[in-house]
Amino acid sequence: MNETDLCFTPATELAHAVRTKQLSAVEITTAVLNRVRRLEPKLNAFAYLATEEAMAGACAADQALAKGAPLGPLHGVPVTIKDHEAVRGMQTEYGTYLRKGEKAQADSAMVARLRGAGAIILGKTTTPEFGWMGVSNSPLTGVTHNPWKHGMNAGASSAGAGVGAAAGYGPLHQGSDGAGSIRMPAHFSGVFGLKPTYGRVPQTPVAASDQTVHLGPLTRTVADAALMLRTMAGPHADDHTSLEGPPADYPRHLDERPRAPRIAYSPDLGHARVDPEVAELVAKAVQAFESDLGWRVDPVKTPWGPKGPELARFFWPAHFQRHIDRLPEFRDRMDPGFVACIEAGKHITMADYQKTRLVKYAYCAEINHFFDDWDFLLTPAVSVAAFPATQLQPSHWPQHPWDWLSWAEFSYPFNLSQNPAASVPCGFTKDGLPVGLQIVGRRFDDLGVLQMSAAFEAVRPWAAKRPPID
Repeated sequence: MNETDLCFTPATELAHAVRTKQLSAVEITTAVLNRVRRLEPKLNAFAYLATEEAMAGACAADQALAKGAPLGPLHGVPVTIKDHEAVRGMQTEYGTYLRKGEKAQADSAMVARLRGAGAIILGKTTTPEFGWMGVSNSPLTGVTHNPWKHGMNAGASSAGAGVGAAAGYGPLHQGSDGAGSIRMPAHFSGVFGLKPTYGRVPQTPVAASDQTVHLGPLTRTVADAALMLRTMAGPHADDHTSLEGPPADYPRHLDERPRAPRIAYSPDLGHARVDPEVAELVAKAVQAFESDLGWRVDPVKTPWGPKGPELARFFWPAHFQRHIDRLPEFRDRMDPGFVACIEAGKHITMADYQKTRLVKYAYCAEINHFFDDWDFLLTPAVSVAAFPATQLQPSHWPQHPWDWLSWAEFSYPFNLSQNPAASVPCGFTKDGLPVGLQIVGRRFDDLGVLQMSAAFEAVRPWAAKRPPID
């Protein structure tokens, strides 16, 4: 196996190779770091590359193996962490000058679990300022480039993680998703991304966004995502919103197929605009569930769909009001769209927030009652393929000072309702840009979403496709 192939090898295979001493953790980590150093000036997916820490961790992993010490499920496997999460001794800057230079004193609960499972932490991946938008650009770190076409958007606040997964920066990449920030990078970069049920993976500290931020994996294969989620998931005392029950054994049950699943399909949630080429690719992917897997898919109406935009455009600026007192000092060093978003919400009162919150709860209940009749819902992951990363909206879409949500209407509903949802690669545009299909499941049915994604992956494989960056 050459060094490039090693960098694209799934975590499931790497973990086995390390355990059986076919590969060492040092060999794997060295190969991935060499690739990162060669490609990073072009892609810019890392906010902080922890070369020394990673090599020290790899050496320790090999020594533990030699001594016969107990091994975790990710022993010797590289992983990246989004620069919203605390990693001991590493910067946690959120892509903003407001947090520049801050370092974490301890690992977050999720990072501690990955480290305890034997994973080798390569560093922190890039994010737009405080993860506020669906575009891979930050005042602090600059543009993170789509690996399929330089200069193009790599999507949302887990952009560096999505690029890392697509570019062969190792197999496992952690992201977070408050309005699509796992699924959108997966769509734009042509990888698999899973937003689990809210609370499945603990957040420490809990995000100030009314229980809409979900932590999850971005990977090249569904099996790798299942393995990573199994490691990260489970209740934690520092997150009072984390789910009580332990996670299922996702890897063990991944290849089981739901029996006669009730699958719904909506191309637009009753209101969303979608570019024709994206719509066509998603429609063909939906057909595969019937033609290749033998499952019936029913087009449905989603009466709750048109109620989402008003809620999203209320809560997005409302939740970022926590930064309004920093504008006098940092305005000139902040993303102008982020400033406009904050200022759009400055007249929201607590009464407004509480009243709209009640409307949101009714909206969420309506979504979850929809799943009384359906096991899964298929939609586009995003309305558009990648566009220039210096723009908030594609040039052919309506322009707005801060509202990028117009091309991301399929993702945030399931943050509000807390359902698990995945983006699976389903094809490429004529310009060679990836497109994702979204698979949404009932709350708590993370295993079902993984199983459906694996079934689609088996008949429409994508992991062998690599972006033209070498």
